[in-house]
Amino acid sequence: MKNTRVFAYPFADIYSLYIQKVEKKGRSKEELDQVICWLTGYDQEGLQIQVSSGIDLEGFFMEAPEINSNAHLIKGVICGYRVEDIEDPLMQKIRYMDKLVDELAKGKAMEKILRADKK
Repeated sequence: MKNTRVFAYPFADIYSLYIQKVEKKGRSKEELDQVICWLTGYDQEGLQIQVSSGIDLEGFFMEAPEINSNAHLIKGVICGYRVEDIEDPLMQKIRYMDKLVDELAKGKAMEKILRADKK
């Protein structure tokens, strides 16, 4: 997985696409925010600051307060790659976020998306 151009994509653009995707499937922006905040450690205000700042994906993850300790439990295929096998740490975090958004859009229960009660 060498497509590092994705690191320079503006987070706000990706976020906007995520909102469209989940709302089209009957989920809410609030649920999307909950999922992203769970993964990255941002609170709601911090997330909105990042959206309006023009930061790229690399900066978004570099400034993330703390990647959730249960992120390693995110498994499966996204964009043709198994997220647990991605070697580049930044690309893996981006694909973790993609996978969580996919699960949200597919109607998965929030407790399962957030890997509740698992270590």
